[in-house]
Amino acid sequence: MNDVILLKLGEVVLKGLNRRTFEDKLMSNIRRRLQHCGKFQVYSRQSTIYVEPQSDSCDMDEAYAACKQIFGIISVTRARPCEKDKDAILGCAKSYLDSQLRSAKSFKVETKRSDKKFPMNSMEISQYVGGLLHDAYPHLIVDVHNPELCVHVEVREKAAYVHGPAEPGAGGLPIGMGGKAVSLLSGGIDSPVSSFMIAKRGVQLELVHFFSPPYTSQQAKEKVIELARELTPWCGRMTLHIIPFTEIQEEIRRGCPEDHFTLIMRRFMMRLAVAVAKRTGCKALVTGECLGQVASQTMDALTVSDDACELPVLRPVIGMDKEEIVRISRRIGTFATSILPYEDCCTVFTPRHPRTHPDLEEVRQYESALDVEGLIAKALQGVERITISMEG
Repeated sequence: MNDVILLKLGEVVLKGLNRRTFEDKLMSNIRRRLQHCGKFQVYSRQSTIYVEPQSDSCDMDEAYAACKQIFGIISVTRARPCEKDKDAILGCAKSYLDSQLRSAKSFKVETKRSDKKFPMNSMEISQYVGGLLHDAYPHLIVDVHNPELCVHVEVREKAAYVHGPAEPGAGGLPIGMGGKAVSLLSGGIDSPVSSFMIAKRGVQLELVHFFSPPYTSQQAKEKVIELARELTPWCGRMTLHIIPFTEIQEEIRRGCPEDHFTLIMRRFMMRLAVAVAKRTGCKALVTGECLGQVASQTMDALTVSDDACELPVLRPVIGMDKEEIVRISRRIGTFATSILPYEDCCTVFTPRHPRTHPDLEEVRQYESALDVEGLIAKALQGVERITISMEG
């Protein structure tokens, strides 16, 4: 029989009467994600999702790797199905896990019997299979507390399944169950991590990037497009909205005090992101701001930014330190791109001494010298939209 992939559900199982909706969405996401790996049957039984290949041409290695990046799944394992018979289970364990059994020094067998009609209980199955495996591999030591290899047996509705240890899944909730939000994507380390973390809560994302030629280069733009591609295996298909920001920054420089440049720039970004959110049916904004990391991320500065935004602002990394953010960035595969030396618009006209504890009324007064509505409308007319998907 062909291998199958078993996916164990995480917090989806806690959803009560809504659980079926979450499971259906998760299976839809799995089917979409595995389209390029071949034809699979995907179905759910007893808090487990089965991914069964329908032909020998299915790329099981790629499918297995993809399943580890789908939110809503807590663990992933590749298993070998066999008949629900004690000797068939033993034979399957010997053939499927032979190399691991030969290389391990200690082992145990752990059984879960979902099919209560099976004549042996879980303990009896483990003792039977474990005893005969020990006879077949006499170098192995039985260690029920800390084995080098755990042989898993699951007796389920359709078949028995044998596999080694499971690997962690992405966790979280299925994309699409948490609504839609606009994530402000810069070229740095924090905003891709922030996008990943909010997507983990089931939020479908639209991405916004602010581009300021000639002060920022085409390489900086390509860097952000690459970051969006690197997020796609986790976040699914997204649209990247690239908003021209040069004229707004030049007007701020001409009409506002230098120490307020960044603050007023951030307020324009929030307004533009809200406009994109309204066009795309999003209910919140997402930023990579981390409290106290830079001058524009003090409590007073964040208050000034939020004043220009009529939607909730979600900040997943607000309480994290840089080491934590970098660790996640490396894990999700965005770190190497984030540190490429192409600066984004946030570094344009950076004040020498930025205001860290601004007064909101003062900021509003400085901003009143600008044609806010006109600048916003003109920037929105020049938006470039790029669809980012697994297909390219």
